[in-house]
Amino acid sequence: MLDRKGRTFQVTAAGQYFYQHGQDLLTSYNELIAQTKEIAEKEQSNYVLRLGYLRDFGTNEFLQAVADFSKKYPEVKVRIHSSNHEELLQLLRDDKIDLSFSDLRRAPSNKYVNEYLTKSNFEVVINKRLIGSRKKITSHELAEFPCILIVGNSEKDNELEYCRTVFEIESNFKLVGTYDEALVQTIAGEGYFLTNEGTRKGITNDELKKLDLMNGKQQIIQQYYTFWKIDNSGFYIEEFADILKKQFR
Repeated sequence: MLDRKGRTFQVTAAGQYFYQHGQDLLTSYNELIAQTKEIAEKEQSNYVLRLGYLRDFGTNEFLQAVADFSKKYPEVKVRIHSSNHEELLQLLRDDKIDLSFSDLRRAPSNKYVNEYLTKSNFEVVINKRLIGSRKKITSHELAEFPCILIVGNSEKDNELEYCRTVFEIESNFKLVGTYDEALVQTIAGEGYFLTNEGTRKGITNDELKKLDLMNGKQQIIQQYYTFWKIDNSGFYIEEFADILKKQFR
C-alpha cells in the first residue's frame, strides 16, 4: 500500500482505496455500536420480570428478594402474582410468569431449571382444649376433627387430593376462602388447619396450639424451589433466583 521513494513513502492506489473505504467502515462500526447500545438500553427500560410465589408459604423472604432486586436493577419492572401450586405451574407453562417460587409436588422436570431453596416442617394449628399437652400428632390422631382447608373453588380438587395422598389426612374437610376464616373457626374449636414454619409466625392467639404433623415417627416436611423454563432463562431471571436463594442461607 506504500511505495518507498528514497527517504519518503508514497501511497499506492490500493492504499488510497483502503484509506477511503476504511474510513467508511470505521464510521459504520461506530454507528453500529451506538445503535446496539441504544437498543440494549431501551430493552432494559421496557423489561418486565414476571414472578409468582406460593401464597401459603409466607411472604417475608420473597418480598425481601423483590426489594433487593429492584434496588439493584431499578430499570426493570417487576410484576408479582401470588397463587396456589397448580395455578403457578400453569402460569409458568403458559409463559405468563417467568419464575415461580413454589413447593415441590412432582419429580423435577428437565424442561425447567429447578433450584432448591429451603424446606419447612408442617404443623397443625388447633384449639388447646381439643388436644391437651401433646407437642406432636399424626393425621390418624386428628381424624375426629375437621380439617379446615383454605382453598378456592377452582383449586379444591387438587388440594384435597394432595392432603389425602401426601399428608394422609383422614378428617372430613371444611373449606374456607381466607386465612382469617380458618383462624376464627379454629379458635372456636371447629377443627384444625395446616401451616408451615413460614406462616405460623403470625399465629399468636393464646387459645391455639401448634403441633408438629407426623407420619408415624417422622416429621412431615415440604421442599420449596424456584422454577423457570430452560428456554426462557436469562440474566434477570437468574439474578433474581440467586437473590431469592440468599434469603434462605
